[in-house]
Amino acid sequence: MCQSRSCRKQGAAAVLEAFQALPVTHVTIVGSSCLGQCGGGPMVLVMPEEIWYSGVHASEVTAVVERHLKGGHPVVSMLYPKYHRSTRQS
Repeated sequence: MCQSRSCRKQGAAAVLEAFQALPVTHVTIVGSSCLGQCGGGPMVLVMPEEIWYSGVHASEVTAVVERHLKGGHPVVSMLYPKYHRSTRQS
């Protein structure tokens, strides 16, 4: 979860806090330095799958945790279109 200046200005600290409040077994939530996608933030990168979420709001974290981190299915509507064009739905 990017915690660089641009993402922090867009609410990344609250997003990180929301993820940390919903712990998932065998998943480590960490703040990172810049992920190089300024302007699309707050950015969340799920590894090792390399699933990118952009413009994440704290209110959306529960969906990512429940559907993706626990359920194994990325939240398609939140995927970063730069890297997930073919799977993004409007």
